[in-house]
Amino acid sequence: MNARVLDGEIITSRLDDVRAYDGVRTRRILAFIIDYCIVALLTIPFAILVLLLGLLTFGLGWMLFSVLVPAVAILYIWNTLGSRDQATTGMKMMGIRLDRLDGTRIDGLTAVVHSVLFWAANVILTPLVLLVTLFSDRKRTLHDLLLGTVVSRRDR
Repeated sequence: MNARVLDGEIITSRLDDVRAYDGVRTRRILAFIIDYCIVALLTIPFAILVLLLGLLTFGLGWMLFSVLVPAVAILYIWNTLGSRDQATTGMKMMGIRLDRLDGTRIDGLTAVVHSVLFWAANVILTPLVLLVTLFSDRKRTLHDLLLGTVVSRRDR
């Protein structure tokens, strides 16, 4: 175990250092906006494909429009947040990453479940999602608490 002493306190991992959570809430919000824009841009070429498919199938293919945005978002989350970097493009730009408290890597399935829980919590409990960060340890959101994850700064 790599333990170090900081201001008289023993720090056993990067996630135990309180500096790893400075500005995380704001960075998360900005990363979300960036990722939302990226998913919107990625949806455009797929929408063109669905449009063409709908023309070829006399309108039947247009039913795919109902699942297009969630499908693109899930693929984006699976491939970015579930990657070795454990961060979406927006999270990388903001210098944050998603970590498990037990130290294991975030896999694609956990990344997708994290995102689905975020959206489900927003639909049901909109104000609680960010309010929880004001009172929880490490500025964790409701879905972070459920999955045993935390968002921390990459540079600390």
